[in-house]
Amino acid sequence: MDTFDNFDFLKKLVETPSPSGFEQPVQRLIRQQLEPVADTLETDIMGNLIASLRGQGGPTVMLAGHCDEIGLMVQYIDDHGFIYFAAIGGVDPHLSPGQRVNIHGDQGDIAGVVGKKAIHLIESKDRDTVIKLKQQYIDIGCASREEVEGKIRIGDPVTFAVGMQPLQGRRVTARAFDDKMGAFIVTEVMKQVQRNGGITADLYCVSTVQEEVGLRGGTTSTYGVNPDVGIVVEVTHATDCPDVEHNGIGRIELGKGPVIARGANINPVLFNLLIDTAKAESIPVQIIGVPRATGTDANVMQLSRGGVATALVGIPLRYMHTPVETLDLTDLEMAIKLLTATLARIDGKTNFIPG
Repeated sequence: MDTFDNFDFLKKLVETPSPSGFEQPVQRLIRQQLEPVADTLETDIMGNLIASLRGQGGPTVMLAGHCDEIGLMVQYIDDHGFIYFAAIGGVDPHLSPGQRVNIHGDQGDIAGVVGKKAIHLIESKDRDTVIKLKQQYIDIGCASREEVEGKIRIGDPVTFAVGMQPLQGRRVTARAFDDKMGAFIVTEVMKQVQRNGGITADLYCVSTVQEEVGLRGGTTSTYGVNPDVGIVVEVTHATDCPDVEHNGIGRIELGKGPVIARGANINPVLFNLLIDTAKAESIPVQIIGVPRATGTDANVMQLSRGGVATALVGIPLRYMHTPVETLDLTDLEMAIKLLTATLARIDGKTNFIPG
């Protein structure tokens, strides 16, 4: 694979467990990256990590990417030591049977498997039936409830036991690119802005929490920062694989650059600034039309207090919310370049009121 700046940080980020409500381990990694860079660095009561760089009298700009991932949670242990669970965020029940998992408890990670009845034992009429999550269970090799309770507790989070794996070219696969990749980009942009000597705007880079369970960290952090301008970095559905139709989403391809959203959730002046910057810097971008509120932190950011001039920059992603999410590292590099260049163009004279 070609070189990619801070590949090791990205790999460690996506492999560190952070289901919604349990983001502290990954926030500690991001804090380590930003401590030498930021003028201020704090964690709020929700767990959002907020870093800032003082500007030169310009507006307040907030970049946000959420660091939480989907996962599972221990809910019940039966007398034979089998562990029943619920979803944290949007887990597809098609995918969990037969998967290896890690339960993250106070004593460290406990390996387990989501049990699946052998196909030989399933009647043919039932083989296409999806097993409901509440009927699925984790086996960690224990024979009793008491043995399991000596190792884990009710409420412990669970993640699929897969790491980041290079594919061909610059493609990589992992769980949880949604949206640790966004938190990675936000972190790298702040580092680049600092290396460049700063910008006119006061810059706040926020690794938000609990996006997958209702945009919760994005809501509180935007209210706390009170930005004039905000840009959210998220994943977006790639449509360049066989089972995804272009109709209703658009033509979105891996390796063709970041995706700029356009629609009701997006400030038109900020959208044009991103597009103009991309042209001036020869950065390839793609555009997606979103005629309503997006299901991202950009939704709550735009509506905070009296309103925020908001944009949404997406990274094309195949197989979202699966253990094999796949993206192209080129798109991450282009997004970092685009955001860094766009921030340099924002000053106190920039008027984001649509007119």
